[in-house]
Amino acid sequence: MILARIVGTVVSTRKDARLEGKKLLIVKPVSPEGADESGYLIAVDTVDAGFRETVLVVTGSSARNAAECKDRPVDAAIIGIVDEVMLDVLHTAELAAARKK
Repeated sequence: MILARIVGTVVSTRKDARLEGKKLLIVKPVSPEGADESGYLIAVDTVDAGFRETVLVVTGSSARNAAECKDRPVDAAIIGIVDEVMLDVLHTAELAAARKK
């Protein structure tokens, strides 16, 4: 799974018929702390996510098995809206120490 933030929408008037009625969103991978990571993905929205929300994205066969994506040409799907991300206290301390170096 990929942690990501919704940053845009893709509008396509001509597409595979199996994608008709599906919302396509641009997502930007983020770290658990919320910092942007490199790259973007276009993902089918299966949970009615909104702009700037943090979401869970799956790719490959996991995306094709998402509820609304079965038998559709999908490589990335949004399968959850994230309410909160909590890191282990020890991991957070290690990250802080690494940033100071």
